[in-house]
Amino acid sequence: MATVAHVPPSDCGEVSDNERALAGLAALGQPSRLEIFRLIMRHAPEGLHAKAISDTVNMPHNTLSSHLAILVRAGLVTGKRQGRFIIYRANIEGMRRLVSFLVMDCCQGAPELCRFSSDDGTPDAAKGRKRAQGA
Repeated sequence: MATVAHVPPSDCGEVSDNERALAGLAALGQPSRLEIFRLIMRHAPEGLHAKAISDTVNMPHNTLSSHLAILVRAGLVTGKRQGRFIIYRANIEGMRRLVSFLVMDCCQGAPELCRFSSDDGTPDAAKGRKRAQGA
């Protein structure tokens, strides 16, 4: 079982980019957390409350709570109380920071050469999925 260290907010200046990236990758490196994160990303920017997440991924609340806490500590998800619910939202900036970290050294310092997106801004991976689905 992977352990994910607590990563303080980015404005603390105490954590290196490597440590932050490792925390994010470790959080997403577990199948249930990856599924939860992808579900929350699909519902951005509105987010989902824990019961909706639990029902969708068919997971007990206490297990889900542990997974959400790891995603929050890794800076990939935020939780905000609304009434008696906590709404979990994707931390888009946290995800951007992680992806940017992964590609910043690509192609000898010119990540635009890696073609992570097309001229129209659509990610190449999304276009590939659309082609595979016959769209």
